Amino acid sequence: MSGAPRRSKISASRKLGLKIRLLTSAATMLENEKEEKRLERENTLNERVPPLQLSGLSMQQLQEICKELHCKIDVVDEERYDIAAKVAKNEKEIQEMNQKIFELKSKLKRPNLKRVRISAEAMLSVLLGSRHKESFDFKANLKTVKKEEEKKEEVTDWRKNVEAMSGMEGRKKLFDATQ
Repeated sequence: MSGAPRRSKISASRKLGLKIRLLTSAATMLENEKEEKRLERENTLNERVPPLQLSGLSMQQLQEICKELHCKIDVVDEERYDIAAKVAKNEKEIQEMNQKIFELKSKLKRPNLKRVRISAEAMLSVLLGSRHKESFDFKANLKTVKKEEEKKEEVTDWRKNVEAMSGMEGRKKLFDATQ
């Protein structure tokens, strides 16, 4: 049974129908959430910034309203500047810490490991502990490789057979000998 592929308990058409229903419900939920956020934003703005009643005011009163608005704008600008400075400071600290981490990682180097000569028996006793009882002769299991002796070309006197090697027949002999 482990070799056979698993069959789904739900048919493909039912799966597709469930997926479609899930996607439609998710889409409606997303639309509702967007609408709620928009309404919440409008309510918050209406609470914080009441609509101005400018009709029927004298020039003096309008100037006072403008001065009040300028003062509020200045306060908001100062807050925005302070927040921007804090954000810039935090970003700089994060960047410095990342740089320190990078430097620390680059400073840590692996130490050069020393080669330790240890016999196969000692290695097995270390790895297996008390379970190591019989001894193994690893060298006996290795293949023996026969070295082929290099064919040495005989050094001959070049003056011999000069006449035999001359002409086309001699070149043919040289060509046949190399193959």
